[in-house]
Amino acid sequence: MVRAFVLERPQGNVTVYNAPGISEAADEICEMGRPERLLMNHHHEAMHGALRLDVPVWINEADRANVDMAIAGTFSERHMIEDDLEIIPTPGHTPGTTTFLWNNGERRLPFPGDVLWVQNGEWKAVLLGDSNRAAYLGSLAALGRSISISSCPGVSRTVHLTAMP
Repeated sequence: MVRAFVLERPQGNVTVYNAPGISEAADEICEMGRPERLLMNHHHEAMHGALRLDVPVWINEADRANVDMAIAGTFSERHMIEDDLEIIPTPGHTPGTTTFLWNNGERRLPFPGDVLWVQNGEWKAVLLGDSNRAAYLGSLAALGRSISISSCPGVSRTVHLTAMP
């Protein structure tokens, strides 16, 4: 299942990840306040195509060439959007994979996309045929310094790196 998230922010809403449900929920999303931008985790999200929701799309510069849809802007360095949303390049899954870390005032919420997820009670990281293992391991180490994975009840603290054909 592919998910997307709308971050409701006083500075302006932001959508994280491109997914089919965004177009289906475009009216409801706009009722919450039209997002200022959509942040893509990596170029595989472009397979879902252009959005019905008219919002500028941003992606890491390293993945830009692999996207066949309108892109409003790119990023390549770790930085903040306003004072609450951090852009953290986490290459490895793809060269431009990026994690987003949102501080909503109560919690720091990571959006790692395909960098890291939970499956059957274990953290998973998937290497594809064109993934860069060394970069991936470096990204996971950097994320470990930025986010805590110990706060998920019932989930192992060990990350399993799985190679996919």
